[in-house]
Amino acid sequence: MQESVTEFRQLELADTLLSALDSMGFVAPTPIQAASIPLLLTGADALGKAQTGTGKTAAFSLPLLNKLDLGQHKPQAIVMAPTRELAIQVAAEIKVLGQNIKGLKVLEIYGGASIVDQMRALKNGAHIVVGTPGRVKDLISRDRLHLDEVSTFVLDEADEMLKMGFVDDVTWIMEQAPESAQRVLFSATMPPIVKQIVDRFLRNPERIDVAGENRTVSQVEQQFWVVKGVEKDEAMMRLLETEETDASIVFVRTRQDTERLADWLSARGFKAAALHGDIPQSLRERTVDHIKKGVIDILVATDVVARGLDVPRITHVFNYDIPFDVESYIHRIGRTGRAGREGKAILLVRTNQIRMLRTIERVTKSRMEEIQLPNRDLVAASRLNRLGQELEAQKEESSLEAFVELVEKLQETIEVDAATLAAMLLKRQQGNRPLFYKGPDPMIAAIEREKQRRERRGGERGERGERGERGERRERRTYNNADWDTYQLQVGREQGVQVKDIVGAIANELGLSKEFIGAIKLAPGHTYVQLPKKMTSEVASQLKKLRIRQNEVKAVVVADDVLREHRRDGNRDGNRGGYRGNRDGNRDGNRPRRDGERRFDRNRGGDNRGSYRGERNHGAPQRDRKPRFED
Repeated sequence: MQESVTEFRQLELADTLLSALDSMGFVAPTPIQAASIPLLLTGADALGKAQTGTGKTAAFSLPLLNKLDLGQHKPQAIVMAPTRELAIQVAAEIKVLGQNIKGLKVLEIYGGASIVDQMRALKNGAHIVVGTPGRVKDLISRDRLHLDEVSTFVLDEADEMLKMGFVDDVTWIMEQAPESAQRVLFSATMPPIVKQIVDRFLRNPERIDVAGENRTVSQVEQQFWVVKGVEKDEAMMRLLETEETDASIVFVRTRQDTERLADWLSARGFKAAALHGDIPQSLRERTVDHIKKGVIDILVATDVVARGLDVPRITHVFNYDIPFDVESYIHRIGRTGRAGREGKAILLVRTNQIRMLRTIERVTKSRMEEIQLPNRDLVAASRLNRLGQELEAQKEESSLEAFVELVEKLQETIEVDAATLAAMLLKRQQGNRPLFYKGPDPMIAAIEREKQRRERRGGERGERGERGERGERRERRTYNNADWDTYQLQVGREQGVQVKDIVGAIANELGLSKEFIGAIKLAPGHTYVQLPKKMTSEVASQLKKLRIRQNEVKAVVVADDVLREHRRDGNRDGNRGGYRGNRDGNRDGNRPRRDGERRFDRNRGGDNRGSYRGERNHGAPQRDRKPRFED
């Protein structure tokens, strides 16, 4: 059946649905639609494995719409989605597909909106209800949503729904479902928890697996940039100004970063807004409406709230932070390149995240192109070109005559010629986005350092090959405590700095690998870090210019024992990282301090969870060992 279906007209769909599909320009079904629609029209339970962007919403919506009884007052189908945004999107698509069905009532229900209004709408009647599990359960418990005439239950993106903690709600709802109701489940992956739901509630389900045929990835051009030379915020600005975008989504990991980055971009003239779970639902809906209408051009969002967004204007997805798993990445880039449209996804990745990037490539069976950031001169040229285009469009406006008179008056008042006055106005116009730059571009220096590093590595590999053995250990492995200087950086937790920021900045800006970075200790207003005494003058010069999270670090050398004192005092202040000395030490906490090794987990940031480990044996000789990071 699946291979023979090449057009929607081959399916047993009502004329009202076929005419709606024709008006939208849809002739041929996607693989998931061709496989699902004939099966679901029979009323059989089904388990569909399909990722975002494959057209699965229409795959289950068209059969629902095809068998509706418009004379029935109570809901005939319940569709559950993991997020409010996806519920809204699914309901909107069902309404579009059913636009020619007179009297069709589709109701979306979710938390964050007035439950009174939703109860009133249910009382007035609804044929299809689309909602989040929590609100669906709430309305059933209040005896406002009745299931006795429901003939179909659909769980959309079941894996994400159960991952978000809706297991109990979904289980409870499915227990209330009529025995005769059709049960349909769609999921991108099949973790054990999804399998449990399938085994318990689906009756001999037909399996539809077209996960390997996801066209989203193939429709999206994927690129990545390795973070080096400049801060990620500036990198985002350069990309946004040089890429030919219409609208974009920038994905970050935390709610705090959505606000911070959106504010940072807005201050530089971009039309940006934040979108995260703490924003009231009404404001979230207005923000999405604004990007659809062109009021804003950039959404800075977390993963969950962007689920289900389908905005034709979105041409680019920027992954400011790499996602934790491949499924999240696929969902992210699925916000562009939808329904056959082309899109572009750019990932900002740190050097210690390359392995995750390769995992994404392997699972998605795609290859990302590594790119370099455009240099500052190219960014400035792009700004000037855009300004020229705007002025070109305005030069024929009749209202300019009044401004010409103002120019003449200003020339007389401040006694300058027209060219100087134009230059003054251009300077005001540029604001926080300069039309030209002075001084060297740190990106160029970073590219040159990377080139030299690769050449050195190539030479080292060649030398080892000639010797036919592993060769001597590199010099960086021979450092002991006497080879390190302790620096105090004037940034700390109060500036939002974490250990990973310190490591990333030093590695990328100074060109030092992690073997050359010693102990790091974060404090509220500053940070101590050990760096080699044998740094070159070039690296020392770069250290003076170092910036972390847009803050100058103003690095200064301090006494070597400052770091040890800081550790000891921190432990007495109740830091979570505990001093481990001789097990027979005093119980009053005044244990003798032993020189030992400080271990940090760079992924935990500055939460002081690393423990200070001393020697367990009082008589054991002390060894000079370089502090190291544990991955």
